[in-house]
Amino acid sequence: MRRTLFLSIALALQVTATATAAEPTRVANEAIASQPLDAALNALSRQTGLQFVYNAQSAGNPRTPGVPAGLSADAALSRLLAGTGLRYRYLNATTVTIEAQNTASPAPGAGVTAPSGVAVAGDAPLHADVAAPAAGAGAQDLETIQVTGSYSRSLEQAVDIKRATVGFSDSIVATDVADFPEQNLAEALQRVPGVTIERSKGLGTKVNVRGLPSEYTHVSINDLATASGSGGRDVEFDMFASEIIQQVTVQKSPTAADEEGGIAGSVKISTARPFDYNERRLVFSAEGAHNSISEEVDPRFAFLAADTWGDWGALVSYSQSKRTNRTDSTSGINFRPSSRFLTASGTRGTQAQSVLLRDAGVNITNRNDSDQTNRVVFQDKVGDRVYLNEQDKWGATGSLQYKPSNNFSLTFDAMVGGYDSTEDEYDAAAYSASSRSTFDTIHEYDADTLSQYGMVVLRDVSYTATQHEMLSKERINKTDYGQYSMALDWKGDSWYIDALVGYSGAEKTSDYSNLKHVAYAPSRTRWTGDSGETIPSSAPGSIDMYNASDKYLFEAYETTLEKVKDDKYAAQVNVTRLLDLAFLPALHTVKFGARYTDRSKERQYGEAKITGPTAGSAAWVNTRTLADSPLQSIGDIVPGGDYSHKGLDWQQVSNAYARGAFRYDGFYTPFDPGQFYQVDEKVMSFYAMTDFAFDIGNVPFTINAGARYVDTKVDSFGYHPVQRPDGSTGYTDTPVSKDGSYDDLLPSFNMTAELSPGLLLRAAASKVMMRPALTDVAYKRTASWSSYRFTDGNPELKPTYAKQWEVGVEKYLDNGALFAASYFRKNIDGVVINSLTGMVEDVAVYNANGSLNGIYDFDVYQPVNAKGSYEVDGIELVAQMPLGMFTPWLEGFGINANYTMLDSSLAGESDLGIQTPMPGLSEKTWNFTAYYENERFDARVSYNHKDEYVESIGYNLYPIYRDAYGQMDVSIGYRITDNIKISLKGINLTNEITSGYTMDPSFPTMYEASGRRISLGLRADF
Repeated sequence: MRRTLFLSIALALQVTATATAAEPTRVANEAIASQPLDAALNALSRQTGLQFVYNAQSAGNPRTPGVPAGLSADAALSRLLAGTGLRYRYLNATTVTIEAQNTASPAPGAGVTAPSGVAVAGDAPLHADVAAPAAGAGAQDLETIQVTGSYSRSLEQAVDIKRATVGFSDSIVATDVADFPEQNLAEALQRVPGVTIERSKGLGTKVNVRGLPSEYTHVSINDLATASGSGGRDVEFDMFASEIIQQVTVQKSPTAADEEGGIAGSVKISTARPFDYNERRLVFSAEGAHNSISEEVDPRFAFLAADTWGDWGALVSYSQSKRTNRTDSTSGINFRPSSRFLTASGTRGTQAQSVLLRDAGVNITNRNDSDQTNRVVFQDKVGDRVYLNEQDKWGATGSLQYKPSNNFSLTFDAMVGGYDSTEDEYDAAAYSASSRSTFDTIHEYDADTLSQYGMVVLRDVSYTATQHEMLSKERINKTDYGQYSMALDWKGDSWYIDALVGYSGAEKTSDYSNLKHVAYAPSRTRWTGDSGETIPSSAPGSIDMYNASDKYLFEAYETTLEKVKDDKYAAQVNVTRLLDLAFLPALHTVKFGARYTDRSKERQYGEAKITGPTAGSAAWVNTRTLADSPLQSIGDIVPGGDYSHKGLDWQQVSNAYARGAFRYDGFYTPFDPGQFYQVDEKVMSFYAMTDFAFDIGNVPFTINAGARYVDTKVDSFGYHPVQRPDGSTGYTDTPVSKDGSYDDLLPSFNMTAELSPGLLLRAAASKVMMRPALTDVAYKRTASWSSYRFTDGNPELKPTYAKQWEVGVEKYLDNGALFAASYFRKNIDGVVINSLTGMVEDVAVYNANGSLNGIYDFDVYQPVNAKGSYEVDGIELVAQMPLGMFTPWLEGFGINANYTMLDSSLAGESDLGIQTPMPGLSEKTWNFTAYYENERFDARVSYNHKDEYVESIGYNLYPIYRDAYGQMDVSIGYRITDNIKISLKGINLTNEITSGYTMDPSFPTMYEASGRRISLGLRADF
């Protein structure tokens, strides 16, 4: 394989004719990871301004040991070359040659004076009177080496970043991000150790680090916290195209300099800059992808252009893609407690009681005893759904750099994009627990599977009046995001300053509609092998729910509208002082800085119902039928044919028709003042930290220690409900505001010891925080006038904190192999729960006719920080092996694998006393990638696995599990020429199914298929 020689290593340097004047001390103020010599010298060149000349063919390109921050250039060179058989020699004040130690010293008249006070490795200091070569002497000729991207090289770079980064981290770089068959950035991140993703209809959407919920993760792009249209703090990763990303690092143990906000960790995303490349760069890629269920072919293309001229450089990139994906799914089967029927008045309750005794032998002695009624369960809702998800996504980056020297740069970065999606959902569902129904006949029940909980499951039941529904749902989401920043970097002899100002913003509009037709009729619902089914019962009036359009009556055309606007402004300055203290030589750097952020998030929401052809009309309710609208079969409305799960086909109203036919002229969805909130958050933080480097015996240690002080102020606004003397209800004329504040000190400690060459012992400890969800902070109020209760947001909420520590061992080999193992523990406290917090006295409550009902004291419930804590601990294992290390026959083959095992002391407990794991926590996850590549061909197969986990607790009674899920993805590429490559990629090649169950696998709740996705692409690099 061609050796890669990076950026600033000179290909030819002219040797000067005169002795060099004294130069200021040059210091490597950043750590340099263990890596091939060419890359290490490139890193040292960027930091010190030195230029290096060496012939990789004759001198070799050995892997160098790591170098801590704060060493002088000569000390750094000495450590880099230790044990390599190489030495360095100054040709002039800024040019250094690397040569074998047994190379003869230059004869008098052939050398060049070293800078004053500089010693030459492996040789005596050069004398000042040694003459230089004559002016015009030929430049050193080095072999021409091209930069070529490869997966194995991207893994090596990721390993180098991991080794050089203070604390525990894992990274993926450009080739790994963009060259796998990923659909977005979330799916690229799923291969990072300890990272899992949440999937929605076959697409990765959110990222979980170390099993904790997505909102526990802090996300930044180019050092700016990322705005989101989610309405909360979590980031919707599916809106980012992977092609415009240069590098992603998941930082699991912070330093004091890292922005706070993530208990699970921080995802740091970087986009490309022009001086990342050593020559003009133009990249273009195009791809077509086919989904096996929708049978649609979607386009995707991207390009990047970068160039530098003199002190200036510019880069632009653009990516656009379309995705048409169909998902066939069952419609949400869950347990429903029999109290639904037993507590009903009249014959509904008494009939349910008698049927249970007659058909299942269950004797309910008290129909209002929830401990009895909640332990007899039946299916809640059974039916079938088809989704069609169409996405249009684009993203662009731009970067302009001014870099007159290695000691100064000024960079403007921009990242903009849009993410539009339309999801059509068509449901044929049977709601067993309708308000008109009760048990008719129990055909089969199970009193054994869950007998340890005293539960009886009704497996096959006929109902008196099932609510059959035909639902045509449409979700239109539009997200626009933009981020702009200016960064300054300056390096002096012993001072280093970097500063950043920037803005990140996102706006999202969600337009939802649901056309609902309903038919009440007897039916029979039962579990099948992997889901459930509803069929006609033997009772008179029962219907075939899929073929009875004239029986379904119009109920409503429901709409909701949500708008979220998120704006973040930030300014940061960092100052580093390099030290060389005689009384404390181990102290190499002191770093301190400050950051100010100003965030404002506003959310508006409203809903409306159309029940007739004009505003206020209810003419269609219970008169218009499903058959009165033009109907189409599912196979015609949605591309791909019949419903794949059961071979069914049924007829519904298309969303395209519904939007035009049911939204009368002038219709709009008004915003509800009660759902409005605005949260303004201002944060001022200061930090200071130090870096130490010293040896204990033959073991070099590096230590980073510091603390971050954070002061946060919150202002929150929301409308509060009022009841007027005439009995009507409304809201305050203007939003009601309330503020809150908190401050804290967050210490951090990171240590690395190189026990032997390439063997690192790493340890870290810190206190971290996660700010409360914006929906909990939002100071809006809802009222229950009949229950005399207010529910408020709480701007005075404090963060959730974690005290965490980690220890690990990492072994780095010269061929880029890595073996790592670590154990971590997080002690988390301040989790947010809802609780009674106070009382509002003397609230007047009026009847509907305006008469005074009475004066009451209203309880106030708010989110609060719970007392007590829980622990999450785990083990991470990483293995990255080029298999050529074992035998030449395996040259080009390699393995990249990781495994994470988690445990939590937080066991959820339902109202029935059923112990469950922490919701969302998957105990075991692992990734395995095998690859082969040579100069022309590459192939990779990757399998990603996530164990089962509790998704939610139904009615706070029954744990609902998501089954373990594993997915195989494949990528094959062939380089036709040095500049053009074709690739064939496959996502979910084994056509895996997403499934789940309630309490036991014999009671399935979910069965969802999104199909395979095969793409063919072309990439050109110039």
